[in-house]
Amino acid sequence: MSNQLVLSAKNLNKSYPAPDGGEPLKILDGFDLELKAGEIVALVGPSGSGKSTLLHILGLLDGATSGELQINGRDVFSLNDKDRTNIRQQDIGFIYQFHHLLPEFSAMENIVLPQMIAGKTKDEACDRALTLLRRLKLDHRIDNRPAKLSGGEQQRVAIGRALANKPKLLLADEPTGNLDPETAEEVFQLFMTIVRKTGVAALIATHNIELAKRMDRVIFF
Repeated sequence: MSNQLVLSAKNLNKSYPAPDGGEPLKILDGFDLELKAGEIVALVGPSGSGKSTLLHILGLLDGATSGELQINGRDVFSLNDKDRTNIRQQDIGFIYQFHHLLPEFSAMENIVLPQMIAGKTKDEACDRALTLLRRLKLDHRIDNRPAKLSGGEQQRVAIGRALANKPKLLLADEPTGNLDPETAEEVFQLFMTIVRKTGVAALIATHNIELAKRMDRVIFF
């Protein structure tokens, strides 16, 4: 782990108006977090505690009511929509509990597409996709569509897609929550290995306390 600060969140607050006009529903209340390159942090808490809301804010998929957020030293809340979109494409990778792979495309194509959207040539994107699939032990499945892959294989492709554009920040929302224990362990081991090798800063929401304890830090909601 390096000393490079990838993410800094200070005094993040998020609330929603009450449907009856009463007190707003507060989801986040003064949340602070720093993430460094190569660091893997677990986010643990019961359902409804605000884990997914936090990940969506940090991933620029949602806004905060107030607070500060910097990614790679940039004050992202002050940016316009186009610049925030560019940061989402280039600097942030997101992994969901359900893989959300495009069913009509192969494993290779699911990793190639986000790179081409970000401006890579097809050859560059294919080379990067193949490298990731080899690391994920899926190079023998490059032409298979998601329906022909097991649950663990689908999630490994989703990890490859999240890493396709070499993000600085990786956010994962229950990435092993939909897998059986043996497959979850396999996916987690590969995930940890790739994060360590690439030096990405990772924040992982999980209900699995045993997996959480194996990360660098645990944040309880």
